[in-house]
Order: sequence, then C-alpha cells, then structure tokens
Amino acid sequence: MQFTEGLSDRQAADAVRTRIDWKYALGLALEDDGFDFSVLCEFRTRLLEGHGEYLLFETMLEHLKTQGLIKAGGRQRTDATHILAAVRAINRVVCVGETMRAALNTLAEVALEWVCSFAPDEWYERYAHRVEEYRLPKEPTLAYGSGRNDRSRWIAAARGHLQHARTEVAHPRPSC
Repeated sequence: MQFTEGLSDRQAADAVRTRIDWKYALGLALEDDGFDFSVLCEFRTRLLEGHGEYLLFETMLEHLKTQGLIKAGGRQRTDATHILAAVRAINRVVCVGETMRAALNTLAEVALEWVCSFAPDEWYERYAHRVEEYRLPKEPTLAYGSGRNDRSRWIAAARGHLQHARTEVAHPRPSC
C-alpha cells in the first residue's frame, strides 16, 4: 500500500493512524493508534535478514487462493524487490531533504546574511516544511535531481565563503 501510493515511512504510518481504508486493509480497529514510522524500516530489515519475505509472500498467495481471488498455477507471482527498492529510494530522498532543511535552518540562525546571499527563492518553498509533508514524485530520481543541484550550489557557496575568509585572515584589511 505504501509503494502503491508513493508514501514515505512517516506518511504511511500517518495513513495507518488516520485513514479508514488502511485500518480496514490491515485488520485494525478504528480506535487503533497505529505505530511509529521507524517500525516500518525495522520490519523490512528483519524480514529481509531472515528471508521472511518468501514466507510472507507464500502465506499471502495461499490466503488469496482460499478466498478464490487467484487461481493456482496462474501468473500472479512477481518479485517484490523493485517495491522494496522504491520504498528505500523514497526514504533516502526524505533523509537527504531533511538533512538539507535542518542544515539550512541552523545556518540561517547563525549566518542569515550569508544564506540569503546564495539561496535561490525556490529553496525557501522547498525547505520551509518537512519533506514528509510533500507528495514526492513517483520516480525518486526526479526528487534526487533537485536535491543534488541544491547540494552542489550550497557546497560551491561554502567553498567560496571559506576561500574569502582565508584571504581575509592572510591579508587583513587595514583599519582606517
């Protein structure tokens, strides 16, 4: 369900807490409080370490067969590796975006003038809110593109600032 809707772990956990369709699909009571988003990553890790994905898949197939939703010997079997990879890619995009947002917010507190000197207007929109609040593109590489460009621009600005600071230390301006 998380993969189908293109949600990050935080968004998926929020959907479990707030959406009736998710609660119904997971067999949860309406009053269920859900779980912390970190549980999803831990669950995927344990599932893959113990090779439990095959057991889970086979159990689901058996249940679907008994319900008459699929036929035995049909062509329903697929490999879920691409789903796990897509969820991980979304989580990487969220992690990189949150790192950039936190760093810019911290820098703005101590060097607002410097941040304003190089940060383009679209950064104020992009990094004003938590990345989990956005609807990320279906293709994670689209989100990587803007983040990669942002990081490159930021690193270039920081290098230029450091170079300028070194020049000031090596050749201080005479005071008048």
